[in-house]
Amino acid sequence: PNPHASSLRRHASKTIAVIIPEIANNYFTLVIDGIESVVQEKGYHVMIYLTHEDVNREIAFARTLHNGRVDGALISVSGTSNEFTHFRELQAKGLPMVFFDRVVEDFDTIKVTTDDFESAYLATRHLIESGCKRIAHLGISKHLSIGKKRLNGYLKALADHNISLDENLMVDCVNDNVKDVELIRQLFIQHKPDGIFASVERYAIITYEVCRTLKLSIPDDVKVIGFSNLQTAALLNPSLSTITQPAFDMGKEAVTMLLKALEKKN
Repeated sequence: PNPHASSLRRHASKTIAVIIPEIANNYFTLVIDGIESVVQEKGYHVMIYLTHEDVNREIAFARTLHNGRVDGALISVSGTSNEFTHFRELQAKGLPMVFFDRVVEDFDTIKVTTDDFESAYLATRHLIESGCKRIAHLGISKHLSIGKKRLNGYLKALADHNISLDENLMVDCVNDNVKDVELIRQLFIQHKPDGIFASVERYAIITYEVCRTLKLSIPDDVKVIGFSNLQTAALLNPSLSTITQPAFDMGKEAVTMLLKALEKKN
């Protein structure tokens, strides 16, 4: 049977949109694997939209979904998004949506997340217990819920262990590799942290690169921990300490909840 003709007859496309900020981060690769493991059994197709952390792309993608090309959407918002009218308009049209990882907190829909606050707290505490006194936070956008929660977990761990906050050690990265390398390089040159908490995988990898160029030894001169799902993290020299999210399971859970919403709608 022609799937397009069938979908027109049923008023359903049997297609799900997945809007994500990037594909290079291993977390999102595993999420997509989790989504695919479910949708194939249910006869759905996946259409992936990459925003590349650009809110204008995200808005454009949201507008393309107004035409009924998909039955529902799984969304992880871009780091430059701070206003979500485009998603509210989709919701008003009745498109079922599930947010995962990078969610809109005040959006009335299903959200699938890990405990970012607790994870950041434990990561920072681990550095403190390993002897670090000057722990830097390499932060993702404060517009994002994960950015706020991971920062707050870091701050709470410092406060609970009577380590005074040095705002010079809080670096707002900008999602541009060249600029982020320079930001982190200047952090080491000017403020000499002995611990790094990287709120996303990319910043931990950049830290390794910067330490190599500055002839700083990990973990002797500086200790590093970060969120990462890299299978090769153990192969880095030295191996990277990580907070690993259950990305595959989060993908499965998000799409399972979306499919339930679709069944309820139908």
